[in-house]
Amino acid sequence: MIWFILSFVSIYEKDYADVALFFIQQPSKILFSIFIVIAFFFAALTISEIFEDYIRDEKIKNVANKLLNIFAIIIPLITILGIFNLSI
Repeated sequence: MIWFILSFVSIYEKDYADVALFFIQQPSKILFSIFIVIAFFFAALTISEIFEDYIRDEKIKNVANKLLNIFAIIIPLITILGIFNLSI
């Protein structure tokens, strides 16, 4: 998280080419990919707990949790593939 905040501050007012160059570099790709996976994992855990607290029907709760887990896998995967296929 600290790496992401420091990196975000350093590229905040840069143009597209500089931001793309930042994400093309190997350490940035790997660290950002790890950050995305961890962020979506914890987001899915948090939302799953909200489902447990507020959805009474077990069937709806199970469907919501399964959809949440599918999206928590697909969205980071698409993001990571986009970053690894990025070029200037």
